[in-house]
Amino acid sequence: MPSIAILGCMWGDEAKAKIVDYLGSDADVVVRFQGGSNAGHTIVVDGKKYVFHTVPSGMLYEDTKCIIGAGVVIDPTRLVEEIRSLEAAGVDFGDRLYIDERAGVVLPLHQYLDKRNEEILNKGKIGTTGRGIGPTYADLTARLGIRLGDLAHKRYLKQRLKDLYLYHGVEITTADLNEQCDLLKENWEVLKKHCSNTLPILHEAKAQDLKIIFEGAQGSLLDRTWGSFPYVTSSNTMVDAIGTGSGFSARNVDEVIGIFKSYATRVGEGPFPTEIHGALADQIRKQGNEFGSTTGRPRRIGYFDAVMAAYTAKLNTLDGIALTLLDVLSGVEDIKICVGYEYKGKLLNTPPSHVLDLEKVKPAYLSFEGWEEDITGVRHKDDLPKNARLYLEAVEDLTEVPVRIVSVGKERHETFMC
Repeated sequence: MPSIAILGCMWGDEAKAKIVDYLGSDADVVVRFQGGSNAGHTIVVDGKKYVFHTVPSGMLYEDTKCIIGAGVVIDPTRLVEEIRSLEAAGVDFGDRLYIDERAGVVLPLHQYLDKRNEEILNKGKIGTTGRGIGPTYADLTARLGIRLGDLAHKRYLKQRLKDLYLYHGVEITTADLNEQCDLLKENWEVLKKHCSNTLPILHEAKAQDLKIIFEGAQGSLLDRTWGSFPYVTSSNTMVDAIGTGSGFSARNVDEVIGIFKSYATRVGEGPFPTEIHGALADQIRKQGNEFGSTTGRPRRIGYFDAVMAAYTAKLNTLDGIALTLLDVLSGVEDIKICVGYEYKGKLLNTPPSHVLDLEKVKPAYLSFEGWEEDITGVRHKDDLPKNARLYLEAVEDLTEVPVRIVSVGKERHETFMC
């Protein structure tokens, strides 16, 4: 059985969890390898909605082991709340959740720094969720961060906390320090049964030829190195991050599936070449329920950007595409795909690397006639309306990657292989 990477390949919110759930019915292991509770993955099963932030989406299958890798940063309080919420919804965790002891810990200090930096330094332009993810990664890079395994060592943990506050120049009273230590200890009592060195589990799964799915968070255009910096997330979101985030080398991944919406969305500030406004944007936003799972913020709407899609396809060496929310385009009379960027008298087929240049490009479009039919009941590519099939073929031609999976509705069963 193959190991499969499922990656968002635009600015996030591509419906990754739905594809993980679709392909995960026979998965032995599902792994989150980066990001934190700033991610929001939603799955709908028989009309019931499940929202995941840190827990891997594979938890809905009772025989699947789920791993939160060392590259993820964990807010212990939020994770405990998420576990309890999913348990209340009928999800049985049993002994199926494993959290690597090397995972970084998000503290109230990081949330304070995140909001302060966004308000004072970034003037609200980055669009952070305010959950402390960026400052946590920064502290880990500075070798000052706290890791989940530290919670088992009370004195060591307390000194590390004091050092962090001192490093950031933020005062903390002895009473507040003790209160934070007590809260971490309380959360540790819940999480410690799940905490371990997860590397042997993954390597043993590979040795047994088990099916492993790696579930990415955010999207490739938010990668902190290769995205539209500085309007990016704080982790690497590409296929190569699997190795650093889980200990399972990306060289061992058999197949890489990139997730794209049939149109484009973005949350927060940053360049968005194909952005549209007005009635059409409102229609797509409403039909696609384009509001953040984590923040509730309305997402910006745009046409499918084949320049960006081809760029991320190459970054991740995609084997196939999963195209989601195709049903949302039903009823759109004129559908466009961006096929190039006009910039300084030239037509570019790859995005500029500097954000100031990217902000100045003008998209060159191909136009396609839309379709009126409701396609949520379609289960085979050949049964799609002709114009929908032409649209899929254009995506394949422009990205040079085959469309392997199509999603035509929010329910688990409203997805099919091409």
